[in-house]
Amino acid sequence: MKLGSTLLTAHLWLVLAFLYVPIVVMAVLGFNASPLYALPFEFDPVWYRALTSNTKLIDAGIHSVGIAIVNTIIATTLGTMAALAFARYSFRGKTIMQLLLFPPIAIPWLVIGTAMLVFFFWIDIKRGLFAILLGHVALSLPYVIVVVGARLATFPHAVEEAAATLGATPWQTFRRVTAPLLAPGVIGGGLFAFAVSFDQFVISYFLAPAGVTTLPVEIYGAIRKGFTPEINAISTIIIVVSMGVLLLTARFYRFGGER
Repeated sequence: MKLGSTLLTAHLWLVLAFLYVPIVVMAVLGFNASPLYALPFEFDPVWYRALTSNTKLIDAGIHSVGIAIVNTIIATTLGTMAALAFARYSFRGKTIMQLLLFPPIAIPWLVIGTAMLVFFFWIDIKRGLFAILLGHVALSLPYVIVVVGARLATFPHAVEEAAATLGATPWQTFRRVTAPLLAPGVIGGGLFAFAVSFDQFVISYFLAPAGVTTLPVEIYGAIRKGFTPEINAISTIIIVVSMGVLLLTARFYRFGGER
């Protein structure tokens, strides 16, 4: 038993090392003075200074953050409403609609991107930021509905009944009871929506117009033309900000949904 536990622990550490060592190496080499990652290592934040004048990467980053924020607001709002409808009401076709949430998650994004490009052309929606936003919202919605729905599956409905019994109006019950208890699931769904949108490459690549790109598309183009440590710099910034948001979220909401 002890040997098996040791092997499982060692396997877990190997998996974590496989995931995080490349990230650490990428972040460290972002401070290397050499543009070709030559050794010995010479510390110099030159690539962070160069990043401040790289208008293409900065503009692409602004586009990605803006689209991701708007997508998060729209997808989280619509997804939470849909999850509440699935959890609280019975209607014709409910089971089929719930089953249809999973194919967009399982189908390769290359197929979905091609389908969206053809469909938007057919209904005369031009390639642009609006088309990208529509595609991101469509991809994010299933994640939000599933995450918020999982929270609703363990929701203590007795507290809502108790609030109503004590004289609370439906709006007071929602604001003071339902919303606080549902908040961890909504925040989790919102984080998924933001991550899916910010990291989305295929939809953005297919639907972006000429001269307008998102950060994943711009990084892909930079790799094809000639990789520079500026990519390391902006990737490190993204990782630090993402981990900071996750730590702040974990600070206010424990894992498992308890506050």
